[in-house]
Amino acid sequence: MSLRRRLLLTLGLSFCVLWALAAAWLYSDLRGQMRQTLDQRLAASARMVAGLVAQLPEDAWAGAAEPMLSIPQSSGVACQISSPAGEVLMRTHGDFAGQLDAPEAGFINRNIDGQRWRVFTYIQNGLRVTTADLLAERVMLQRNIVVVAALPFVVALLGSLLTLWFGIRRGLRPLEHLRSELARRDPETLTPVTIVDAPAELEPVVDTLNRLLVRTREALRREQRFTSDAAHELRTPLTAIKTHVQLASRVPADQMHEAMSRAEAGIARLQRTLDQLLLLARLEVDQAGNLMAQVNSASIVETALADLENRERVVMVEHDSNSVAVEAPHELAAAALRNLLENALRHTHGDEPVVLEVRPGPREVVFTIRDRGDWPAEQSTHNLTQRFWRHGGGQGNGQGSGLGLAIVATITERYGGALEFTARDGGGLVARLSLPAKEHNAR
Repeated sequence: MSLRRRLLLTLGLSFCVLWALAAAWLYSDLRGQMRQTLDQRLAASARMVAGLVAQLPEDAWAGAAEPMLSIPQSSGVACQISSPAGEVLMRTHGDFAGQLDAPEAGFINRNIDGQRWRVFTYIQNGLRVTTADLLAERVMLQRNIVVVAALPFVVALLGSLLTLWFGIRRGLRPLEHLRSELARRDPETLTPVTIVDAPAELEPVVDTLNRLLVRTREALRREQRFTSDAAHELRTPLTAIKTHVQLASRVPADQMHEAMSRAEAGIARLQRTLDQLLLLARLEVDQAGNLMAQVNSASIVETALADLENRERVVMVEHDSNSVAVEAPHELAAAALRNLLENALRHTHGDEPVVLEVRPGPREVVFTIRDRGDWPAEQSTHNLTQRFWRHGGGQGNGQGSGLGLAIVATITERYGGALEFTARDGGGLVARLSLPAKEHNAR
Protein backbone atom coordinates (compact mmCIF):
# COMPACT_ATOMS: atom_id res chain seq x y z
CA MET A 1 0.00 0.00 0.00
CA SER A 2 1.33 3.41 -0.97
CA LEU A 3 2.04 6.11 1.60
CA ARG A 4 -0.68 8.30 0.08
CA ARG A 5 -3.34 5.60 0.41
CA ARG A 6 -2.17 4.75 3.90
CA LEU A 7 -2.46 8.38 5.00
CA LEU A 8 -5.84 8.80 3.31
CA LEU A 9 -7.17 5.63 4.89
CA THR A 10 -5.82 6.37 8.35
CA LEU A 11 -6.76 10.05 8.48
CA GLY A 12 -10.06 9.51 6.63
CA LEU A 13 -11.19 6.80 9.04
CA SER A 14 -10.05 8.93 11.96
CA PHE A 15 -12.07 11.88 10.65
CA CYS A 16 -15.15 9.71 10.13
CA VAL A 17 -14.91 8.17 13.59
CA LEU A 18 -14.35 11.54 15.29
CA TRP A 19 -17.18 13.20 13.35
CA ALA A 20 -19.48 10.24 14.08
CA LEU A 21 -18.69 10.49 17.80
CA ALA A 22 -19.29 14.23 17.67
CA ALA A 23 -22.59 13.67 15.84
CA ALA A 24 -23.70 11.07 18.37
CA TRP A 25 -22.81 13.38 21.25
CA LEU A 26 -24.63 16.32 19.62
CA TYR A 27 -27.69 14.17 18.88
CA SER A 28 -27.81 12.92 22.45
CA ASP A 29 -27.49 16.45 23.78
CA LEU A 30 -30.10 17.76 21.31
CA ARG A 31 -32.51 15.00 22.27
CA GLY A 32 -32.14 15.82 25.96
CA GLN A 33 -32.52 19.55 25.32
CA MET A 34 -35.64 19.03 23.19
CA ARG A 35 -37.22 16.76 25.79
CA GLN A 36 -36.52 19.28 28.50
CA THR A 37 -37.88 22.15 26.35
CA LEU A 38 -41.08 20.28 25.40
CA ASP A 39 -41.61 19.23 29.02
CA GLN A 40 -41.25 22.85 30.09
CA ARG A 41 -43.77 23.85 27.42
CA LEU A 42 -46.18 21.15 28.64
CA ALA A 43 -45.80 22.31 32.25
CA ALA A 44 -46.18 25.98 31.24
CA SER A 45 -49.40 25.13 29.42
CA ALA A 46 -50.83 23.42 32.55
CA ARG A 47 -49.91 26.38 34.76
CA MET A 48 -51.41 28.82 32.26
CA VAL A 49 -54.69 26.88 32.21
CA ALA A 50 -54.68 26.74 36.02
CA GLY A 51 -54.16 30.50 36.13
CA LEU A 52 -57.06 31.12 33.79
CA VAL A 53 -59.34 28.77 35.72
CA ALA A 54 -58.49 30.49 39.00
CA GLN A 55 -59.85 33.80 37.58
CA LEU A 56 -63.31 32.34 36.81
CA PRO A 57 -66.15 32.88 39.32
CA GLU A 58 -66.99 30.01 41.61
CA ASP A 59 -70.37 29.33 39.93
CA ALA A 60 -68.90 29.23 36.44
CA TRP A 61 -68.86 25.46 36.41
CA ALA A 62 -72.50 25.10 37.32
CA GLY A 63 -73.70 25.87 33.80
CA ALA A 64 -71.31 23.48 32.10
CA ALA A 65 -73.41 20.85 30.34
CA GLU A 66 -70.53 18.63 29.28
CA PRO A 67 -66.92 18.37 30.33
CA MET A 68 -65.55 19.69 27.01
CA LEU A 69 -63.23 22.62 26.26
CA SER A 70 -64.18 24.66 23.25
CA ILE A 71 -60.90 24.42 21.31
CA PRO A 72 -60.29 22.80 17.94
CA GLN A 73 -59.70 19.07 18.04
CA SER A 74 -56.02 18.03 17.83
CA SER A 75 -54.55 14.54 17.71
CA GLY A 76 -51.27 15.62 19.24
CA VAL A 77 -52.26 17.46 22.45
CA ALA A 78 -54.84 16.98 25.23
CA CYS A 79 -55.93 18.81 28.36
CA GLN A 80 -58.19 17.93 31.31
CA ILE A 81 -59.41 19.84 34.36
CA SER A 82 -60.65 17.90 37.42
CA SER A 83 -62.25 19.05 40.64
CA PRO A 84 -60.85 18.14 44.06
CA ALA A 85 -63.48 15.39 44.20
CA GLY A 86 -62.14 13.83 41.02
CA GLU A 87 -64.96 14.99 38.80
CA VAL A 88 -63.88 15.94 35.27
CA LEU A 89 -64.90 19.55 34.74
CA MET A 90 -63.43 20.17 31.29
CA ARG A 91 -61.57 18.06 28.71
CA THR A 92 -60.38 18.53 25.14
CA HIS A 93 -62.02 16.71 22.27
CA GLY A 94 -61.16 13.06 22.01
CA ASP A 95 -61.86 9.82 23.77
CA PHE A 96 -59.74 10.39 26.88
CA ALA A 97 -62.27 9.27 29.45
CA GLY A 98 -60.32 8.13 32.48
CA GLN A 99 -57.07 8.13 30.48
CA LEU A 100 -55.68 11.43 31.73
CA ASP A 101 -56.30 10.87 35.43
CA ALA A 102 -53.10 11.09 37.47
CA PRO A 103 -52.91 10.49 41.24
CA GLU A 104 -49.90 12.72 41.77
CA ALA A 105 -48.46 15.89 40.25
CA GLY A 106 -45.55 15.67 37.79
CA PHE A 107 -44.56 13.94 34.57
CA ILE A 108 -45.43 10.38 33.54
CA ASN A 109 -45.53 8.42 30.28
CA ARG A 110 -48.81 6.64 29.52
CA ASN A 111 -50.22 4.42 26.77
CA ILE A 112 -53.55 5.70 25.48
CA ASP A 113 -55.23 3.70 22.71
CA GLY A 114 -51.89 2.12 21.75
CA GLN A 115 -49.98 5.40 21.59
CA ARG A 116 -47.43 6.80 23.98
CA TRP A 117 -48.24 10.14 25.60
CA ARG A 118 -46.27 12.47 27.80
CA VAL A 119 -48.55 13.57 30.66
CA PHE A 120 -48.05 16.42 33.17
CA THR A 121 -50.35 17.05 36.13
CA TYR A 122 -50.48 20.35 38.01
CA ILE A 123 -52.48 20.71 41.29
CA GLN A 124 -53.57 24.14 42.55
CA ASN A 125 -56.08 24.60 45.46
CA GLY A 126 -57.27 21.02 44.91
CA LEU A 127 -57.92 21.66 41.24
CA ARG A 128 -56.07 19.25 38.92
CA VAL A 129 -54.93 20.45 35.51
CA THR A 130 -53.47 17.74 33.24
CA THR A 131 -51.80 18.41 29.91
CA ALA A 132 -50.41 15.81 27.50
CA ASP A 133 -48.78 15.58 24.11
CA LEU A 134 -48.11 12.67 21.79
CA LEU A 135 -44.57 11.26 21.94
CA ALA A 136 -44.73 10.34 18.26
CA GLU A 137 -45.03 14.03 17.48
CA ARG A 138 -41.89 14.66 19.51
CA VAL A 139 -40.03 11.90 17.64
CA MET A 140 -41.07 13.36 14.31
CA LEU A 141 -39.93 16.81 15.41
CA GLN A 142 -36.56 15.42 16.51
CA ARG A 143 -36.18 13.57 13.21
CA ASN A 144 -36.90 16.70 11.22
CA ILE A 145 -34.38 18.69 13.20
CA VAL A 146 -31.75 15.94 12.78
CA VAL A 147 -32.33 15.81 9.03
CA VAL A 148 -31.99 19.58 8.75
CA ALA A 149 -28.84 19.60 10.91
CA ALA A 150 -27.30 16.48 9.29
CA LEU A 151 -27.17 17.92 5.79
CA PRO A 152 -24.55 20.63 6.54
CA PHE A 153 -22.82 18.14 8.86
CA VAL A 154 -22.41 15.61 6.02
CA VAL A 155 -21.35 18.36 3.61
CA ALA A 156 -18.71 19.50 6.11
CA LEU A 157 -17.47 15.92 6.54
CA LEU A 158 -17.19 15.36 2.80
CA GLY A 159 -15.49 18.73 2.41
CA SER A 160 -13.00 17.79 5.12
CA LEU A 161 -12.21 14.49 3.41
CA LEU A 162 -11.79 16.25 0.06
CA THR A 163 -9.52 18.87 1.63
CA LEU A 164 -7.58 16.08 3.30
CA TRP A 165 -7.09 14.32 -0.05
CA PHE A 166 -5.83 17.48 -1.75
CA GLY A 167 -3.61 18.32 1.23
CA ILE A 168 -1.98 14.87 1.30
CA ARG A 169 -1.53 14.90 -2.46
CA ARG A 170 0.11 18.31 -2.34
CA GLY A 171 2.20 17.43 0.73
CA LEU A 172 3.56 14.25 -0.89
CA ARG A 173 4.34 15.97 -4.18
CA PRO A 174 8.07 16.40 -3.27
CA LEU A 175 8.30 12.63 -2.77
CA GLU A 176 6.78 12.13 -6.20
CA HIS A 177 9.31 14.59 -7.63
CA LEU A 178 12.13 12.67 -5.94
CA ARG A 179 10.84 9.37 -7.31
CA SER A 180 10.49 10.82 -10.81
CA GLU A 181 13.97 12.35 -10.63
CA LEU A 182 15.55 9.03 -9.63
CA ALA A 183 13.49 7.09 -12.21
CA ARG A 184 14.62 9.36 -15.06
CA ARG A 185 18.28 9.16 -14.13
CA ASP A 186 20.83 7.14 -16.00
CA PRO A 187 22.55 4.53 -13.77
CA GLU A 188 25.86 6.29 -14.35
CA THR A 189 24.54 9.69 -13.28
CA LEU A 190 25.63 10.20 -9.66
CA THR A 191 25.27 13.98 -9.36
CA PRO A 192 23.37 15.31 -6.30
CA VAL A 193 19.57 15.37 -6.45
CA THR A 194 17.83 18.76 -6.26
CA ILE A 195 14.21 19.03 -5.06
CA VAL A 196 12.65 22.49 -5.31
CA ASP A 197 10.74 23.62 -2.20
CA ALA A 198 11.49 20.40 -0.34
CA PRO A 199 9.82 20.29 3.11
CA ALA A 200 11.92 20.25 6.23
CA GLU A 201 11.11 16.56 6.85
CA LEU A 202 12.41 15.57 3.41
CA GLU A 203 15.62 17.62 3.47
CA PRO A 204 17.57 15.14 5.68
CA VAL A 205 16.58 12.31 3.31
CA VAL A 206 17.72 14.27 0.25
CA ASP A 207 20.97 15.29 1.99
CA THR A 208 21.70 11.71 3.02
CA LEU A 209 20.94 10.48 -0.50
CA ASN A 210 23.22 13.13 -2.01
CA ARG A 211 26.06 12.21 0.36
CA LEU A 212 25.58 8.57 -0.61
CA LEU A 213 25.69 9.50 -4.30
CA VAL A 214 28.88 11.51 -3.77
CA ARG A 215 30.54 8.64 -1.91
CA THR A 216 29.41 6.17 -4.56
CA ARG A 217 30.72 8.43 -7.33
CA GLU A 218 34.09 8.76 -5.60
CA ALA A 219 34.27 5.02 -5.00
CA LEU A 220 33.47 4.30 -8.66
CA ARG A 221 36.10 6.79 -9.80
CA ARG A 222 38.68 5.17 -7.55
CA GLU A 223 37.74 1.73 -8.77
CA GLN A 224 37.81 2.81 -12.42
CA ARG A 225 41.19 4.46 -11.96
CA PHE A 226 42.46 1.49 -10.00
CA THR A 227 41.20 -0.96 -12.64
CA SER A 228 42.76 1.03 -15.45
CA ASP A 229 46.10 1.38 -13.68
CA ALA A 230 46.08 -2.26 -12.59
CA ALA A 231 45.38 -3.40 -16.16
CA HIS A 232 48.34 -1.33 -17.33
CA GLU A 233 50.61 -2.65 -14.59
CA LEU A 234 49.66 -6.26 -15.30
CA ARG A 235 49.97 -5.83 -19.05
CA THR A 236 53.58 -4.58 -18.79
CA PRO A 237 55.09 -7.66 -17.09
CA LEU A 238 52.94 -10.00 -19.19
CA THR A 239 54.25 -8.36 -22.37
CA ALA A 240 57.81 -8.63 -21.07
CA ILE A 241 57.37 -12.30 -20.19
CA LYS A 242 55.89 -13.05 -23.62
CA THR A 243 58.74 -11.21 -25.34
CA HIS A 244 61.44 -13.05 -23.39
CA VAL A 245 59.80 -16.44 -23.97
CA GLN A 246 59.53 -15.80 -27.70
CA LEU A 247 63.12 -14.58 -27.73
CA ALA A 248 64.29 -17.70 -25.90
CA SER A 249 62.87 -19.89 -28.65
CA ARG A 250 64.76 -18.02 -31.35
CA VAL A 251 68.16 -17.24 -29.88
CA PRO A 252 71.09 -19.65 -29.57
CA ALA A 253 71.35 -21.87 -26.55
CA ASP A 254 73.91 -19.67 -24.83
CA GLN A 255 71.49 -16.70 -24.86
CA MET A 256 68.34 -18.69 -24.07
CA HIS A 257 69.24 -18.97 -20.39
CA GLU A 258 69.42 -15.18 -20.04
CA ALA A 259 66.05 -14.72 -21.77
CA MET A 260 64.41 -17.30 -19.52
CA SER A 261 65.93 -15.63 -16.45
CA ARG A 262 64.38 -12.33 -17.47
CA ALA A 263 61.07 -14.06 -18.07
CA GLU A 264 61.25 -15.53 -14.56
CA ALA A 265 62.00 -12.05 -13.16
CA GLY A 266 58.92 -10.76 -14.96
CA ILE A 267 56.84 -13.58 -13.48
CA ALA A 268 58.15 -12.73 -10.01
CA ARG A 269 57.25 -9.07 -10.51
CA LEU A 270 53.79 -10.05 -11.75
CA GLN A 271 53.30 -12.26 -8.71
CA ARG A 272 54.29 -9.42 -6.36
CA THR A 273 51.88 -7.06 -8.13
CA LEU A 274 49.05 -9.58 -7.83
CA ASP A 275 49.83 -10.11 -4.15
CA GLN A 276 49.64 -6.38 -3.53
CA LEU A 277 46.38 -6.09 -5.47
CA LEU A 278 44.85 -8.94 -3.45
CA LEU A 279 45.96 -7.27 -0.23
CA LEU A 280 44.34 -4.00 -1.30
CA ALA A 281 41.13 -5.86 -2.15
CA ARG A 282 41.20 -7.51 1.26
CA LEU A 283 41.53 -4.12 2.92
CA GLU A 284 38.57 -2.78 0.95
CA VAL A 285 36.41 -5.74 2.04
CA ASP A 286 37.37 -5.46 5.71
CA GLN A 287 35.39 -2.24 6.31
CA ALA A 288 34.52 -3.17 9.91
CA GLY A 289 38.00 -4.27 10.98
CA ASN A 290 37.14 -7.97 11.08
CA LEU A 291 40.79 -8.92 10.64
CA MET A 292 41.70 -7.87 14.17
CA ALA A 293 43.79 -10.34 16.20
CA GLN A 294 46.17 -10.27 19.14
CA VAL A 295 49.57 -9.05 17.93
CA ASN A 296 52.64 -7.44 19.47
CA SER A 297 55.45 -5.32 18.12
CA ALA A 298 58.08 -8.07 18.35
CA SER A 299 56.07 -10.52 16.24
CA ILE A 300 55.38 -7.79 13.66
CA VAL A 301 59.10 -7.14 13.23
CA GLU A 302 59.90 -10.85 13.14
CA THR A 303 57.29 -11.59 10.45
CA ALA A 304 58.26 -8.58 8.34
CA LEU A 305 61.98 -9.50 8.38
CA ALA A 306 61.26 -13.16 7.62
CA ASP A 307 59.65 -12.22 4.28
CA LEU A 308 62.53 -10.01 3.12
CA GLU A 309 65.07 -11.23 0.55
CA ASN A 310 67.91 -9.02 1.86
CA ARG A 311 67.16 -9.07 5.55
CA GLU A 312 70.88 -9.05 6.37
CA ARG A 313 71.01 -5.42 5.22
CA VAL A 314 68.49 -4.34 7.88
CA VAL A 315 70.11 -3.04 11.05
CA MET A 316 67.86 -3.28 14.11
CA VAL A 317 67.91 -0.51 16.69
CA GLU A 318 65.51 -1.07 19.59
CA HIS A 319 65.44 1.55 22.35
CA ASP A 320 62.91 -0.47 24.36
CA SER A 321 63.05 -4.24 24.56
CA ASN A 322 59.49 -4.57 25.90
CA SER A 323 56.99 -5.99 23.42
CA VAL A 324 53.74 -4.01 23.19
CA ALA A 325 50.38 -5.27 21.91
CA VAL A 326 49.29 -3.41 18.78
CA GLU A 327 45.71 -2.48 17.80
CA ALA A 328 45.99 -3.88 14.26
CA PRO A 329 45.87 -7.29 12.52
CA HIS A 330 49.16 -9.15 12.64
CA GLU A 331 49.32 -9.94 8.92
CA LEU A 332 48.47 -6.40 7.81
CA ALA A 333 50.78 -4.69 10.30
CA ALA A 334 53.63 -6.97 9.22
CA ALA A 335 52.79 -6.31 5.55
CA ALA A 336 52.93 -2.53 6.13
CA LEU A 337 56.35 -2.77 7.82
CA ARG A 338 57.63 -5.18 5.15
CA ASN A 339 56.56 -2.83 2.32
CA LEU A 340 58.41 0.05 3.95
CA LEU A 341 61.55 -2.07 4.34
CA GLU A 342 61.31 -3.37 0.76
CA ASN A 343 60.93 0.18 -0.57
CA ALA A 344 63.98 1.31 1.40
CA LEU A 345 66.09 -1.67 0.26
CA ARG A 346 64.99 -1.29 -3.37
CA HIS A 347 66.06 2.34 -3.59
CA THR A 348 69.28 1.96 -1.56
CA HIS A 349 72.06 0.94 -3.90
CA GLY A 350 74.89 -1.43 -3.12
CA ASP A 351 75.25 -2.90 0.32
CA GLU A 352 74.19 0.24 2.16
CA PRO A 353 72.26 -0.85 5.27
CA VAL A 354 68.72 0.17 6.23
CA VAL A 355 68.12 1.08 9.88
CA LEU A 356 64.95 -0.11 11.62
CA GLU A 357 64.13 1.46 14.97
CA VAL A 358 61.23 0.33 17.19
CA ARG A 359 59.93 2.56 19.96
CA PRO A 360 57.07 0.95 21.93
CA GLY A 361 54.99 3.37 24.00
CA PRO A 362 51.85 3.39 26.17
CA ARG A 363 49.63 4.74 23.38
CA GLU A 364 51.42 3.81 20.14
CA VAL A 365 54.29 1.86 18.66
CA VAL A 366 56.54 3.77 16.24
CA PHE A 367 58.53 1.91 13.58
CA THR A 368 61.21 4.16 12.00
CA ILE A 369 63.05 3.12 8.81
CA ARG A 370 66.08 5.17 7.64
CA ASP A 371 67.80 4.66 4.32
CA ARG A 372 70.40 6.36 2.13
CA GLY A 373 68.60 5.80 -1.13
CA ASP A 374 68.19 7.90 -4.26
CA TRP A 375 65.55 10.30 -2.90
CA PRO A 376 66.73 13.94 -3.26
CA ALA A 377 66.72 16.02 -0.08
CA GLU A 378 64.86 18.91 -1.73
CA GLN A 379 62.05 16.83 -3.28
CA SER A 380 58.56 16.68 -1.73
CA THR A 381 57.26 13.35 -0.43
CA HIS A 382 53.52 13.95 -0.85
CA ASN A 383 53.25 11.63 -3.92
CA LEU A 384 54.80 8.62 -2.25
CA THR A 385 51.52 7.00 -1.19
CA GLN A 386 49.71 7.42 -4.53
CA ARG A 387 48.81 4.18 -6.22
CA PHE A 388 51.09 3.12 -9.10
CA TRP A 389 53.30 6.16 -8.65
CA ARG A 390 57.05 5.58 -8.96
CA HIS A 391 59.95 7.83 -8.17
CA GLY A 392 61.07 9.57 -11.38
CA GLY A 393 58.11 8.14 -13.36
CA GLY A 394 60.14 5.12 -14.44
CA GLN A 395 60.23 1.51 -13.49
CA GLY A 396 63.22 1.78 -11.19
CA ASN A 397 64.99 -1.54 -11.16
CA GLY A 398 61.92 -3.29 -12.50
CA GLN A 399 60.88 -4.76 -9.18
CA GLY A 400 58.42 -2.16 -7.86
CA SER A 401 54.66 -2.23 -8.51
CA GLY A 402 53.79 1.23 -7.24
CA LEU A 403 51.36 -0.24 -4.69
CA GLY A 404 53.49 -0.94 -1.62
CA LEU A 405 53.38 2.49 0.03
CA ALA A 406 49.73 2.98 -0.97
CA ILE A 407 48.94 -0.21 0.94
CA VAL A 408 50.87 1.04 3.97
CA ALA A 409 48.87 4.30 3.92
CA THR A 410 45.60 2.37 3.64
CA ILE A 411 46.47 0.10 6.57
CA THR A 412 47.51 2.96 8.84
CA GLU A 413 44.40 4.97 7.99
CA ARG A 414 42.09 2.01 8.48
CA TYR A 415 43.40 1.18 11.97
CA GLY A 416 44.00 4.67 13.31
CA GLY A 417 47.73 4.86 12.74
CA ALA A 418 49.95 7.45 11.08
CA LEU A 419 52.51 7.40 8.26
CA GLU A 420 55.12 10.13 7.72
CA PHE A 421 57.98 10.48 5.24
CA THR A 422 60.89 12.91 5.61
CA ALA A 423 63.67 13.52 3.09
CA ARG A 424 67.17 13.21 4.57
CA ASP A 425 70.02 15.61 4.01
CA GLY A 426 72.39 14.01 1.57
CA GLY A 427 69.68 11.79 0.05
CA GLY A 428 67.40 9.09 1.34
CA LEU A 429 64.19 8.90 3.35
CA VAL A 430 63.01 8.51 6.92
CA ALA A 431 59.68 6.65 7.16
CA ARG A 432 57.78 6.63 10.46
CA LEU A 433 54.94 4.14 10.88
CA SER A 434 52.83 4.61 14.03
CA LEU A 435 50.28 1.99 15.10
CA PRO A 436 47.99 2.41 18.13
CA ALA A 437 48.75 0.26 21.17
CA LYS A 438 46.18 -1.84 23.00
CA GLU A 439 44.28 -0.07 25.79
CA HIS A 440 45.51 -2.42 28.51
CA ASN A 441 49.10 -1.32 27.81
CA ALA A 442 48.27 2.13 29.20
CA ARG A 443 46.77 0.81 32.42
